[in-house]
Amino acid sequence: MGIVKAHDLGSEAREADPPKPGTVRIGSGAGFAGDRLDPALELAQLGHLDFLVFELLGERTVANAHRARLNDPSVGYDPTLLERIRLTAPHCSTNGTRIITNGGAANPLEAGRAVTAMLDDLGIDMSVAVVTGDDVLDQVHATNPHTWEDSLPADSGEARLVSANAYLGAAGIRKALDEGADIVITGRVADPSLYVGPLSHSFSWPNDDSDLIGQATVIGHLLECGGQVTGGYFADPETKPVAGLDRLGFPYADVGDNGDAIIGKLQGTGGVVTVRTCTEQLLYEVADPSAYITPDVVADFTATVLREVEPDRIEVSGGKGTGAPADLKVTLGYLGGWEADGQITYAGPRALERAQLAADIVVRRLERIHGFRESELSVEFIGAGASLRGLSEVVGPPEVRLRVAGVAESRSRASAIGSEVEALYTNGPAGGGGARTSIRESLSIKSCSLPRALTEAAVVHTSELTDHEEANSDREV
Repeated sequence: MGIVKAHDLGSEAREADPPKPGTVRIGSGAGFAGDRLDPALELAQLGHLDFLVFELLGERTVANAHRARLNDPSVGYDPTLLERIRLTAPHCSTNGTRIITNGGAANPLEAGRAVTAMLDDLGIDMSVAVVTGDDVLDQVHATNPHTWEDSLPADSGEARLVSANAYLGAAGIRKALDEGADIVITGRVADPSLYVGPLSHSFSWPNDDSDLIGQATVIGHLLECGGQVTGGYFADPETKPVAGLDRLGFPYADVGDNGDAIIGKLQGTGGVVTVRTCTEQLLYEVADPSAYITPDVVADFTATVLREVEPDRIEVSGGKGTGAPADLKVTLGYLGGWEADGQITYAGPRALERAQLAADIVVRRLERIHGFRESELSVEFIGAGASLRGLSEVVGPPEVRLRVAGVAESRSRASAIGSEVEALYTNGPAGGGGARTSIRESLSIKSCSLPRALTEAAVVHTSELTDHEEANSDREV
C-alpha cells in the first residue's frame, strides 16, 4: 500500500497556512488508545506541524498492557501504534514533523524496535528514541508505600501486584529531542508532559521556570484529549450543537516563546474550537484549578485567559505554576481472581419488573448453589437508571438489559455467573433475549506516591539497541 493521503479517506480538510516565524506548531494526533486515525493523517499531511503527539494511555491501559506482556514478552505496547506511525510517518518525514507518543505503554523498548523495523521496511529515514524509567515495580516492592485508595501497603493482600508505573515528566522527551530523535516513544508519561517536552526543547526554556512550564501544561492539557477541544465529548444536540462530528478535526496550537498560544483546527474539518469547548477541556479531570499537580509543575489555571481571535481560533495565555512536586504518582496493577458477567434483555410491558425477577433468580442460585456472597456480585438494570447509581429514577422503561457481574477466585466458579444468566432463556421470566456472557482474569488498579528520587528517565536510541544486539550476535557466533 502506498502513501495514504487525507483525501484517500474522503477528507475535506484544507491545507493550513504555515505557522508564523518564531512560533512552534504542535498537533494532537490522538487522545486515547481507541481514537480515530484519520484526523492525525490530516494534520500530518496538511497541518505544517513541527510536532505531532499521540496520547494513547489511560490508567488501566498500562496495567492491561503488562498483563498481555506476561504472556508474550514481545507485546505490551499500544496495538494501534504501528498503524498510526505507518499512516503519518511518510508525511512527517517529508514535512519535518517530529512525533511524540506514550504508545510504548508497558514495553517501550519493544515498541521502539517494532517502529524502527517498520520504518526501515517503508524506506523512511526517521531516527527513533525510547524513554524508559517509568517501570518502578522493583522500587515499589522495596519500599511498599501505602495506596491512596485504602491506605494499605501496596504489596499486600491476595491480589498479585504485577505492574507499577510512575508518571514521568517532560525531561526524558526533551533530552531525546535535544539528541536529535525524530520519533520519541515513552511508557507512562503524564499527558501534558507529552507537549511540555517538545515546547521546552524548542524554546530552550529553563526547567525551573515554573510559569513557562505551567503555561505549557495548560496547552498540553487542552490538546491531550484530541477531539474533546474541537467539540467531541462537548456536544449535545439541543444545548451545544456541533456540526460535522463524523469528520471531527483534531486541534493544534501555535505557541510563541513566551508560552502564549492559539488553539485551532484545519479548515474543512468538522467540529468547532470555541471559548466554551476550551473551557470545558481546561477543567476536565481537574480537582483544583489552582493546583493541578503534574510531574513537571504544580500548574495554576486560575489566571488563564481564553479569547476568540477569529472563528475556530482561541488565544490562550496566563497559565502559571510553582515548583515540581517531590513525589510522583504511580499506577499499580493487580491480578487476582476472575471477573465474569452475563447480560440479557427484557422488553415490552413490565420490562423492569421481569428483569428484577430474573436478577432475583440468578442471585439466589449463585448464593445457594455456587457459594457467592452478595458482596461479590453486582446487579445492574441498564436502561432503568443504572448509570445514575440511584440518583434518579426512570419510570416504566420500554426495555431493560439485566447485567449480573461478579468476581471469583477461579475461572470455573466465575463461569457460573454467565451460565445462570443464559439459563434464564427457559428458566426465567417471559420474553428474555440477547443473552451474552464474558469472563476474564481480574485486573484492578490502585495508586500510590513514590519519591521522585527513586525514578530516573533514561533515553535509548534504537540504533544503539540494534548495534548492541548485532555485537552480541557476533560474539555468540
